[in-house]
Amino acid sequence: MKVPRRQFLHLAVTASTLPISSRFAIAQSYPTRPVHLLEGFGAGGAPDVVARLIGQSLSARLGQSFVIENRSGATGNIATEAVVRASPDGYTLLLVSAGNAINATMFNLSFDVIRDIAPIAGIVRVPLVMEVHPSIAARSVAEFIAYAKANPGKVNMASAGIGSLPHVAGEMFKTMAGVDLFHVPYRGAQVFPALLSGEAQVYFGPLLSSIEYVRAGSFRALAVTTMARSPILPDVPALGETLPGYEASAWYGIGGPKRTPEEVIEKLNKEVNLSIADPKLQARLATLGGTALGGSPADFAKLISDEVKKWSRVVVAANMKRE
Repeated sequence: MKVPRRQFLHLAVTASTLPISSRFAIAQSYPTRPVHLLEGFGAGGAPDVVARLIGQSLSARLGQSFVIENRSGATGNIATEAVVRASPDGYTLLLVSAGNAINATMFNLSFDVIRDIAPIAGIVRVPLVMEVHPSIAARSVAEFIAYAKANPGKVNMASAGIGSLPHVAGEMFKTMAGVDLFHVPYRGAQVFPALLSGEAQVYFGPLLSSIEYVRAGSFRALAVTTMARSPILPDVPALGETLPGYEASAWYGIGGPKRTPEEVIEKLNKEVNLSIADPKLQARLATLGGTALGGSPADFAKLISDEVKKWSRVVVAANMKRE
């Protein structure tokens, strides 16, 4: 049976607009069920705190639960791979972190964080603290560099494991400062006992876990590692004030599987930005020493790409190998 031309054109136009209207409807109604936000470093740490803060805000704003799932293991790769393999519908998301940027070079992965994770929005950037045991007489970064140069290979630099953020931050410092520090990797909670005993003398530690030791005088904070000083430690200089261009930080944002609908990404991006603009959430993030990121999905994509390139250079130059 022949279809009249006018009727054919009407059917064709209707068919072509169905996907658009359908996607619009999905975005308007999203989410209609709980959303799972995976973070790969376990309960209690800064990633978990950030995930729960943003999850609570998004739950309140969107009227659906954002369930935080701690999928620790392989320095975040287990959680990332789970999201990469998830349905791209906006209901399984990833707390993306600096660890993902480091892992891109440290591991032979079955996925590519730039290719396989759709960036949605940055949340917060948090400095590390360059902290030393009181047995090190240095009271500034410049004095520490002079001490390290006078004692090559004799200062033990602790890390939370090969390829961890504290490790790569320390390796970048060694290169830029021209010093020889002896790297000693520890497992998780073993770092601080080693520092307290003086077995290790310097650590580029996460601010959240380091701040109370610094305040108690157990360690001396020489610098924070972000470009600007931290409001939590306003009297502690930024490391870049001594080594121009130095920057190393923990940062967190949200991503989803590739091919997540653009409309869902845009909706989530808008809600994340509104969340971190809320003074109450900003105050909570400030307790971590963090500053809000925000911005567009393209802004977050650039951050991830820039960090992958930066840490790739450090990992290759230091010849880092997973044990």
